[in-house]
Amino acid sequence: MSLRARLTLLYTTLLGGILLFFGVIVYLFVSYLLVQQIDENLISTFDNLLNKTEMKDGNLDINQPASRDLMSNVFAQAWDRRSQLQYSSIPNLNTPFDPYGLQATQPVFRNLYFQDLHLRVLSVPLIYGGRPVGVMQVASDLAVVDATLRTLVTVLLVGILVAVGLASLIFWLSTRRAFAPLEAVTQTALQISRADDLSRRIQYRGPPNDEIGQLILAFNQTLGRLENLFNTQRRFLADVGHELRTPLTVIKGNVDLMRRMENVDEESLTSIDNEVSRLTRLVGDLLLLAQAESGKLPLDWRLVELDTLVLEAMQQMSVLARDRIDLRLGDIDQVLVCGDQDRLKQVLVNLIGNAIQYTPNGGEVMVGLGKFNDQARLTIRDNGPGIPAEDLPHVFERFYRGEKSRTRSREGKGFGLGLSIAYWIVRNHGGRIEVDSKEGVGTTFGVWLPLSKDGCKK
Repeated sequence: MSLRARLTLLYTTLLGGILLFFGVIVYLFVSYLLVQQIDENLISTFDNLLNKTEMKDGNLDINQPASRDLMSNVFAQAWDRRSQLQYSSIPNLNTPFDPYGLQATQPVFRNLYFQDLHLRVLSVPLIYGGRPVGVMQVASDLAVVDATLRTLVTVLLVGILVAVGLASLIFWLSTRRAFAPLEAVTQTALQISRADDLSRRIQYRGPPNDEIGQLILAFNQTLGRLENLFNTQRRFLADVGHELRTPLTVIKGNVDLMRRMENVDEESLTSIDNEVSRLTRLVGDLLLLAQAESGKLPLDWRLVELDTLVLEAMQQMSVLARDRIDLRLGDIDQVLVCGDQDRLKQVLVNLIGNAIQYTPNGGEVMVGLGKFNDQARLTIRDNGPGIPAEDLPHVFERFYRGEKSRTRSREGKGFGLGLSIAYWIVRNHGGRIEVDSKEGVGTTFGVWLPLSKDGCKK
């Protein structure tokens, strides 16, 4: 059963139940009013008869003209204490309306059937001189009341059925329009699954803040994220394939060369070893980046003296700079952060090595460390060729290549993953990394990390 049908059935059931409940209330209220009116007539008739009743020679005597005081469809009987009929408004009737009422010790109303008549009977004991002398029974025909209640039940049932039917039809038609956007969502999803086209979006002309509008907005946003994810995945696979092709081609070429030469060539083995190392680094970087992006990067949290770590990285990278680049240490403060020492050192090595690699001979790379409020700021500044403005927003993307991209090694040893790894390591440490560059002037990378407070608790 469709959602539309289930909602219509639920709405119809609830409405029918509510109408039925109020119908029962109306029926009981009308029945009470009608019976109350009958009871008032019976009491009034009894009072009139009682005024005409006398005791003669120990027997009840009701003046005959009092019978004219009876209302329409109202009957009366008077019985003495020996259950002998003393008066009846119905000739030739010797049977009491209510046999049990003859034993009543106080006024009592009862509904009963008497000779195919539905009667409301009031039985009242008669007391004279402080002793019971008989019972008077006044009865009224309930035929009009029963007919009225039957008509009322018919009207209520027909009204409820008509109301429920009309409400169901109106609700069914109204939900068709309300659920039309959901059908559009379904059709769009089916079209996407058939055509693999994530560029499709659902158009909604209703209020954007209602439930359907929020659902469609969330669906469109999900489609956008999926489209970006799949595009990134395609680009990633293409880039990985491109990066793997070169070392595999070199390895295959050297193996074929040694087969043709039928001799082990040391230079070819060295080349194969270098390319295998290159592939090993690529796989390791990809695994590390995948862990970082999934939030499952294993980090060994401890207190880290960032200034000491900077000095170690500077000493290690001075070998790469040699006499070609002037690697200098600027202002440096004592900084204590909470993090993984090896990962933070990896960030320093990546950024400093990247700066050295893209700084021309005779250039300068400056490294500084300072404190700003509750943040530590590490800066790596070079006076290299800079990064084009159109490439700046993409420098932290995997395998991104601009025409002068700093993430691509001129010697073919880089994969465009260093900055991506640094970005995710810094983010997993609760910090941020930023870049500022001008072509022909140089580039500055800044890393912000929260200072340690009251130890390292992760």
